[in-house]
Amino acid sequence: MTTLSNARVSELFEQYFDVAPSGCVKAPGRVNLIGEHTDYNGGFVLPAAINYHTYIAFAPRAERQLRVVAHNINQQIAFVDLDAQQAHDQDAPWNNYIRGVVQELRKAGFQLAGGDLYIAGDLQSGAGLSSSASLEMALIRALTSLSGESVEPTQAALIGQAAENHFVGCNCGIMDQLISARGQANAALLIDCQDLGVRTVPVPADWEILIVHSGVKRGLVDSEYNQRRLQCEQVARFFNQSSLRGVSLDQLLAAEQQLDELSFRRARHVLTENQRTLAAADALAAGDLTGLVKVMAESHASMRDDFNITTPAIDALVEILQKAGDGKAGARMTGGGFGGCVVAVAPAAVIAQLMVAVEAQYQQQTGCVPTLIRAIASPGAFS
Repeated sequence: MTTLSNARVSELFEQYFDVAPSGCVKAPGRVNLIGEHTDYNGGFVLPAAINYHTYIAFAPRAERQLRVVAHNINQQIAFVDLDAQQAHDQDAPWNNYIRGVVQELRKAGFQLAGGDLYIAGDLQSGAGLSSSASLEMALIRALTSLSGESVEPTQAALIGQAAENHFVGCNCGIMDQLISARGQANAALLIDCQDLGVRTVPVPADWEILIVHSGVKRGLVDSEYNQRRLQCEQVARFFNQSSLRGVSLDQLLAAEQQLDELSFRRARHVLTENQRTLAAADALAAGDLTGLVKVMAESHASMRDDFNITTPAIDALVEILQKAGDGKAGARMTGGGFGGCVVAVAPAAVIAQLMVAVEAQYQQQTGCVPTLIRAIASPGAFS
């Protein structure tokens, strides 16, 4: 995968606009090590920001308008009036992220200022590495830099989430935006999605992260995602709670016969995943590889059997990684599901044998072509 830099994206800006940019910012994507579909249920997640980013080079312009160029989409251009009621762009869906962020910033009282923006990224779109949250955080940094306004990292994350929820139409939780904003070098963050508390969890110096894109394009993500969110909310309401965070696993198990089977299994995944995420954070901090391998395997099984968000190719990929690791590599699907990526955590010496196994076996077994991405835990946009 070709990586970009602030300097390279500044060059691209200058080539397009014939003037040097006044600044360039970046925001990372993320990989979630464990804690899937727990964030919008007020639970725990353990993501790490990664060393792949969305970059935005920018310069001011006199009009209260943004002129935005998308490098990765054949240099498509969009114009956004900062003072207008934002409307959806059916022809260029990427532009809805710009409009949604502008709408939410204005709602929050930011004045904003006109500018030319050139957006480029080295994050694989649709891979489950949160290119959308990365774009939102980079946009907020660029727009507030143009207007000379300040924004707190957690506030930026909440504004990005609101843009997705209220404008783009995806009912995402806070995890993606918060880790893109607040990620730390060489560490994951244990995030409590109920109160947005964050605990830094160091990654042992000789451990690495391997992300493998399955080659399965993520389908049905928004509709299936929103359906599962509704199922979880129904169970929370059954217990008179605002989210599943207020329900104990014992309470859920005791009520199994009173709930429909699907809703019960969805909630069981979330509540057991919260337990696994806390255990994984402790294992990572202690360098307890055996403990981490165990909970990552259990997490994948729960996503497969209770939450039903994996695919046969994803399951095959996880099995290849687990076997190749021989007890020394944790592996699970990561992201919203239905395709996308698998994440593995292992000592650096083991990562190479994982890559060899995937390249030798995965395409032969599934017909899908994998993309292997070695990643390191990296700083967030506002870190």
